[in-house]
Amino acid sequence: MAADPDQPSLSFDPPASGGSSASAAARKESPPVGADIAVDQHVVRVRPDEPAIDKTFDYLVPASMSEQIRVGTMVRIPLHGRRVGGWVVEDRVVPPSGITLQSISKVSGWGPPPELFDLADWASWRWAGRPAALLRTASPPAIVRGLPRPPVRTPPPQPVTTDEVHALAKEALSFPVATVRLAPAVDPYPLLLAAAALGPILIAAPVASMARHLGVRLRRAGLPVAVLPDDWSLARAGWANVLGLRAAAFAPIATPSAIVILDEHDESFQQEQTPTWNARDVLIERARRCGIPCLLVSPTPSLEALGVGALLTQSRSAERAGWPLFDIIDRRDEPPGSGLFSERFVQALRGDGRVVCILNRKGRSRLSSCVACGEVASCEMCAAAVIQGEDGSLVCLRCDTVRPMLCAKCGGTKMKNLRAGVNRVREELEALAREPVAELTAERGTDAGGTGTRIVVGTEAALHRIHKADVVAFLDFDQELLAPRYRAAEEAMALLVRAARVVGPRSGGGRVLVQTRQPQHEVLQGALLAEPTRVSDAERERRQLLGYPPAKAMAVISGASAPAWIDAFVAPIGVEVLGPSDGQWIVRAANHEILCDALASVSRPAGRLRIEVDPLRF
Repeated sequence: MAADPDQPSLSFDPPASGGSSASAAARKESPPVGADIAVDQHVVRVRPDEPAIDKTFDYLVPASMSEQIRVGTMVRIPLHGRRVGGWVVEDRVVPPSGITLQSISKVSGWGPPPELFDLADWASWRWAGRPAALLRTASPPAIVRGLPRPPVRTPPPQPVTTDEVHALAKEALSFPVATVRLAPAVDPYPLLLAAAALGPILIAAPVASMARHLGVRLRRAGLPVAVLPDDWSLARAGWANVLGLRAAAFAPIATPSAIVILDEHDESFQQEQTPTWNARDVLIERARRCGIPCLLVSPTPSLEALGVGALLTQSRSAERAGWPLFDIIDRRDEPPGSGLFSERFVQALRGDGRVVCILNRKGRSRLSSCVACGEVASCEMCAAAVIQGEDGSLVCLRCDTVRPMLCAKCGGTKMKNLRAGVNRVREELEALAREPVAELTAERGTDAGGTGTRIVVGTEAALHRIHKADVVAFLDFDQELLAPRYRAAEEAMALLVRAARVVGPRSGGGRVLVQTRQPQHEVLQGALLAEPTRVSDAERERRQLLGYPPAKAMAVISGASAPAWIDAFVAPIGVEVLGPSDGQWIVRAANHEILCDALASVSRPAGRLRIEVDPLRF
């Protein structure tokens, strides 16, 4: 691949004999610097690609490599008797006196632009992590030895009819940060074209299929596109529009003209491994540093998005048209033991259209009782409820104890299913519909969208893998509304948004069927009336009363060395420590400046430690 002529090319020829590296530690005690390092020698500061080493080291650059080095270049360095990777974070530095510097062993290739190093330092403070872990996300998946040149002539984008979304985008681009609420069935493509008119933009999407689809459409419009991670070198060149998933927060485009985050409410934007950074918050900070507009797009904006920028919405009629029909089945008057299948659900199941049934319970049975004595099946070791495995045995999820299908109280061998899982529900649906039913979860099943099976049952993973259906039925939505997590309402609303996209707008005739004993819940009413503010208003008040994010900044401390960390932590004024509870502590403060400064004041003890700042699932 040809190198950009405006940037110095990297030479990957073997260094001259005078540039051989030593295998000792990066720094050694020695006479004063003047005796060892000439004034004109090239010295750089390198951050090792070792998250456990939160330090930078100075290295000499051999003359044969000097032209290849800039801030961001990926190199190999000798460190503590071995060679490790690293990034040049400062160029032509003055090293401390009294040390002998080792030389860089090898120049590997292109790395992140300089702007991302300060961003990684900020993110490591914000989420109590190490910069090296974040710089790995910003680095190429394979060695990049050159960057592509821009095309001689870029064809103009295809004209697009100016519609309401395009006009909404133009208004949003006038704000530093704006939250744009688009109904689930509304196409965000006109919004992207309006932003791309400013120059190359950075787009973050929650799923790969969305990023690829939008990338194809932008290419067809005549715009250069780089989809991460495959097109990392094209993104690093800086002249293409960049699309990616969560890692797009650290995309290597140096100066985008705007940033667009699609479905900013989606949980996939938060990293599960520590540091648990959120792409939405990183991109908002990145836009602020660059002085460019940031658009947060969602059918149901999170409280975090509503708190950082102006809210722009479609007209009332357009927004209602972009939501499907919702059929809320009130099961409060049905007797106990009536099962999962209401009359209206059975009618939909036996219709002609394709039906996708959602139940977020895997396995055969999550709760059983003895037919003979009525005793709830529990573990004889820890007394926790046991589930029924696919082979018929009873399994404890707490201590992994396994026993045959046998009542521990009376010895009965027949169990009554009190809370069915997906495996059992599939069998019951097949008997009810008298036709095959496909099962689809994250762990099992193929892409049912490509099979001829009319009825599919599965967990919420089915909503990611099936793109079109006539009916999406939630068999037990109350378990989502009553989940013991402080973001349960937002997560439930996000599930309804996914279902809405599968069935399409109300003009298409599809519908979302929800079985519940809480028909007046704000989540269901917000979806039914196409008014997401019903959820956000109720959640804002609830979080304020309980002290959960974003009303307050919160971190959860856990792991084997968490007690040692808590013992070393001295809570400053404005920071409270709650716990322990199940081996976890909560550290809470009024804002992230106070909280993150307090977290950074404690040295990490040896052993496993997990610090989750603003955890999604708690």
